[in-house]
Amino acid sequence: MLELRKNYLGSPSSGLHHLVLPHETLLLYPSADAVVILNARNLSLIRVLAFWEAFPGTHYVSQSISSISVDSGMKLVVAAMNHRIATWSLSSVQSMLNDPWRIHSSLILPRNNAITTLDSKSGLLAVGTNRGLSVYTLILEDNLPTWLLKWTISYVLKTPPSLIRFAPSLMYIATTNTTDNAVYLYSTTTGRQVQLIPHPRPVINLSWRHSQASSRDDLILYTITTDSTLRIYLPVLDSPQYVQLHAALDFYSSVPSSLTNNLTRTPSSAIFWLDGEILNENLARLLTRGFNLDDAKSRTIRDIQEEGWDLFLRVVGDGGLILTAVANIDHRPPTLLKHFTIHQSHKSPLRIPSHLYALPNPSQHDSIILISTSPLSSFELDLESFFGDEPTGLQLVTQFLDRVPAEESEITRFIRTPEGRGVGVIRKGGGGETWSHGNIEFKLTRSDSWTAADQVVVLDHGTSLTIYQKRQSLNLTLHTSPPSSVTVPNIISLFTIPSNDSHDSILGITSDLAIVHFSVSTQKIKGQKSPSVVLSLKSQQHLPTEVHPRWILPVDPMAWGMKNGWVEHDALLSISEEGVLAFWIPEDRQRNNGTSTDDHNWRCTGKVKTGRRQIRRARCSSAKKTALITPCSSGEELTIWDSKESEFASGLEFTHTYSEPINDLDWTSTPDMQSILAVGFLHHVELLCQQRMTYFDEGPGWSTCWKIDIGSSTPYPINDSIWLANSSLLIGAGHQMLLYGPPKSPQLESLFEYVARQNGPLPDYHPQMLLQCLLWEKLELVKEIIVNLAKDLDNIHIRKSWASFPVERFLSKNTNQSKLTHKKHYTMLFDSAQDDDDEEGFCRSLVTDLIERLESQSLPHLTPNECASLIVLIQTTLEIDEQSRSLDSNGLRYLITMRSFYILNRRASTPASPQSSGAIPRNTGRRERLRYRDMVWAFHSESQDLLLGASSAACNGKMGWSDARALGISLWLNSIESLKAQIEVIARNEYMAGDTRDPTACSLFYFALGKIKLVHGLWRQAAWHKEQTVMLKFLSNDFSQPRWRTAALKNAYALLGKQRFEYAAAFFILGGSLKDAVNVCIKQLHDFQLAIALARIVEQSNEGPILCGILNGTVLPTAFREGNRWLASWAFWLLHRRDLGVRILVTPLQELASILDVPVKDIGEPHYDDPSLALLFSQLRSKTLQAAKGNSEIPGRLEFNFVLQIARVFCRMGCHILALDLVQSWSFDKPTALPPNVPPIIPPHNGDPSSPPSSPTTTRRSAFSLAPSLRRRSSIMIDMDIPSFPPTRAVSPEGKPGKTSVIQEEESAPDEGDLVAKKAGLGSLMKSAKQVVQVPDFDMGAFNF
Repeated sequence: MLELRKNYLGSPSSGLHHLVLPHETLLLYPSADAVVILNARNLSLIRVLAFWEAFPGTHYVSQSISSISVDSGMKLVVAAMNHRIATWSLSSVQSMLNDPWRIHSSLILPRNNAITTLDSKSGLLAVGTNRGLSVYTLILEDNLPTWLLKWTISYVLKTPPSLIRFAPSLMYIATTNTTDNAVYLYSTTTGRQVQLIPHPRPVINLSWRHSQASSRDDLILYTITTDSTLRIYLPVLDSPQYVQLHAALDFYSSVPSSLTNNLTRTPSSAIFWLDGEILNENLARLLTRGFNLDDAKSRTIRDIQEEGWDLFLRVVGDGGLILTAVANIDHRPPTLLKHFTIHQSHKSPLRIPSHLYALPNPSQHDSIILISTSPLSSFELDLESFFGDEPTGLQLVTQFLDRVPAEESEITRFIRTPEGRGVGVIRKGGGGETWSHGNIEFKLTRSDSWTAADQVVVLDHGTSLTIYQKRQSLNLTLHTSPPSSVTVPNIISLFTIPSNDSHDSILGITSDLAIVHFSVSTQKIKGQKSPSVVLSLKSQQHLPTEVHPRWILPVDPMAWGMKNGWVEHDALLSISEEGVLAFWIPEDRQRNNGTSTDDHNWRCTGKVKTGRRQIRRARCSSAKKTALITPCSSGEELTIWDSKESEFASGLEFTHTYSEPINDLDWTSTPDMQSILAVGFLHHVELLCQQRMTYFDEGPGWSTCWKIDIGSSTPYPINDSIWLANSSLLIGAGHQMLLYGPPKSPQLESLFEYVARQNGPLPDYHPQMLLQCLLWEKLELVKEIIVNLAKDLDNIHIRKSWASFPVERFLSKNTNQSKLTHKKHYTMLFDSAQDDDDEEGFCRSLVTDLIERLESQSLPHLTPNECASLIVLIQTTLEIDEQSRSLDSNGLRYLITMRSFYILNRRASTPASPQSSGAIPRNTGRRERLRYRDMVWAFHSESQDLLLGASSAACNGKMGWSDARALGISLWLNSIESLKAQIEVIARNEYMAGDTRDPTACSLFYFALGKIKLVHGLWRQAAWHKEQTVMLKFLSNDFSQPRWRTAALKNAYALLGKQRFEYAAAFFILGGSLKDAVNVCIKQLHDFQLAIALARIVEQSNEGPILCGILNGTVLPTAFREGNRWLASWAFWLLHRRDLGVRILVTPLQELASILDVPVKDIGEPHYDDPSLALLFSQLRSKTLQAAKGNSEIPGRLEFNFVLQIARVFCRMGCHILALDLVQSWSFDKPTALPPNVPPIIPPHNGDPSSPPSSPTTTRRSAFSLAPSLRRRSSIMIDMDIPSFPPTRAVSPEGKPGKTSVIQEEESAPDEGDLVAKKAGLGSLMKSAKQVVQVPDFDMGAFNF
């Protein structure tokens, strides 16, 4: 999703080194205190070797590596800093991914010996210092590699050597310096100076030539002086240890005289030797292709390869290239040496480099690599095209920026412009530079720099900057031409925010936490031709807070690019000592005449109480997300908060504890406002994105979607990381910068695409979308989606496209939702119905074929569980459509979830299947039971017989108690007789389970059913059981007598002591102590469902005292502790507190707990993340008179916010269209007139257009919430006493002032007017309900025709 697009590692200041490996060529050079290793062709980062890895004491010393050397034979890298030498070895070429670079050895010279140059070859190390020249040899001492001094020579008043090179024979060493204009040759064995070779100018480069055609001991030396003249030194015939000059190649020797006659001065140029061994390998490969030998280009290539010419490339200042050949270097006598120009090119991408190297290209054998400095550039040289003078002969592959010494200082932090197009790099010491980020190319362009500053902000896409310095009279200076300055107070923080003007605004935080606003504007100044950019101070004020904040931080403005007129973005975040987050936006002050000023005040848009103290780091995004870092006992806790705290959500979305410290936080946002958090650690950055909520899996709200680990490539710790535009992430480590961006290949998914797929709107065919459509009674739409999926399945696989349904189709109402029956076709009047399997629409044949195709090839971007759920939903939709008898909507909801429960459990029990690509694994383990939500659907269903049959079929007709508990049979099965019959089936199945036929497994259920004799008969068949004799004797007694009941109770207590809890509960039942039996089920077995089943069966009622005690003492406290509103609503409904059963779905738990008769100690999180809560609420609020009473006690504002919360949950689930459908179709109460003395309550408007509109404060229904549905009903279930009502209007007193009503005395409560209006509507409801009881009217509408 993100890959390294560009690295800014610092360019080399001197020569380069290379290491040829079987599959790639490495390029090495020193930069600051590290050795940088790159791929030679594309200059991609391979590894950074920090000098402090070998010498930790140099980590905080501002010194640079002076010289490095590479021993190609032993694969050693040697680096020197001051008087220290560190050596690394490449331990295994084949394990490049496992960091094969290891510290090999180290060497410390005397402190006064500053190393200037070194060379390493075949275990020998030559070191040049300001004191002399030394040679070391590598030995093994105690199995440790050690450098042993071989010899050293000292010299005084001489310039230290700048270059040192071993001869190929290792017998001689050549050195030079920058002042003597000479090359010195020393004997490697003795250290004796063999020869001094004078030069007319300083020598800037020298190299030994090695050829297989000549003797290894031949001394062939190339030197290059400052005038770009290359000299060739060959051995003297009678003294081979001495060399003499045999040829000199200057500019005029390379260019024909006809071209140089008119030159007034010598053009600038540079000459370089091209290693013949590298060229010959490439030339031999070209000759094997069978070139035309008569062709001039082919003949030249053949001659170079066969004759062994040495090639020298001269680069001229105008971009011209001159390729010169020197022949007969390996021949004797040396007088046969001759040179000539073989190719000349007038245009090339090369500019005069300081160094140039020809390297092999293992990835493409038809070309070689040319590396030049400075700047560091990589070229691809195709010799065939080059000699043919084709433009593709020499092509630039990639290029670094020019070296700037100041950029080799350590990075401390980044700053950026609000839109992410510019970034400032602040380095150690206060200096730094600004960079611009391109719109298309993922690279940074250097813009400006500064040497010292206390605070810096970057403006105008990185092209300008503003600097604050305390040392210069607290001035804030805008670096423009001319500069603009303003005197400011002591500022501790400085940042920019977007503005409507052409320039961003600047905000500063003073030491006393005042907000200082600066304006950057373009003004016409007298005496100047062009307008100037002026910096001015506009305002200085404190935030209007009651408590002095601990921190004031800027809000990350990366989401401000999505400009919408109705969206206002927060600009500041204040954090109190108690962990209260407050969000602020600037607001123009209005003068009395209505005109706007440049001054600003600050308006709070919201607060979140986090309860976190000692917050160490915080970062807030303009997409309403805040990340906090707080210390804890096991490390550091990261929490993510939503800025919208309400009665339905605390704001906490994610919490995770990390064992390692978090060093950095930074936000970015996708174009559709999805937030991504970068969490920076010591050597890696984790990217967290929000995860889509699901109906079944309880996965985390946020999850790590990508991880960038730089530990394998650089030892530097991450100092800072920052998001830039186009999902680019810039990481600073040491003095180096790494720019990550979207992958280059269009086949790979980018980070923004992945996040959009994880959080954006779901496709129509996604199982979560289908499930929600089925739950919200959109069966016909689901059938159309399935038909469309069958048609477009090939397009989804091949073109990754899908023909979505129009929005209007989701918002339209289904006309045939009331009866979920399959369409029948009749051919004659009295013919039986026939299924039309040949119709083109939804039918069994289409579904069967679609399922087979989905099982053979799953849909892209769906996890295995989602694919399985999709198939289950398609099967369920077909079964529902084919049901011969009507199944109500609640029964449908239970059936869907029950089938999904068994399918997913079956998948969790099978061996793990491979995850689909890019999918984040969720909690998909085996679940023990259905959720209480699913059981409540069955509880309110009117098709419980069908549901019971389907549940038994799901258990293969062998439902045991574990199955019944998983399905919640004892909770939702309303009929006592049906429950008793099902418990008897369960008892039989428990007894028949396995091969033992143990009567103890079913005794509890049979005793509850009163079938003691049946258990006695079962014991007669258990001859194998050791307790058979005792039980037969004991069960033969009459347990209606107190004596035997007491005996049963004594046995029950004895069984408790033996921890045979279930059997003890059976004996409590046998002894007539139901209360003790249910206590054992609750306390020892932790199974309140079993306790409820026993209570309902034994008490033969749903209103027995033991059952009510279980509900009040166990179920309701459990529901409040777990925040389970479904379970609480079910318990209240069974307790005939249906008003509370409705209110619990919407009202905060703390508010309801205060009015309960049973004390509730623990209250859990308010789980409002289930859209089905709104579905159940809309269904129950008008079902009975008690429910309507409870609905009337819910304030209209609370209901309004509840609907918006459910809409937000829909969006979090990816069902954005269903959120739109919900807010469009939800029916509120019609406004009811308040008593004449009660004024309407107008809520204060917070002024934030991004927040939802103010909710209504008066009730919007006269009697019920769903007014259209009630108009189709002629009566309502009466489940409470209806009092006689007094006259609706009292006689008004005359001549006396009216007394203040009770309602007016309570008008200070914000929702009292709403409640009064609702209760007024409830009065008319109860009156009408009473009339219905007295005089029922017949209404054809009651039949739903």
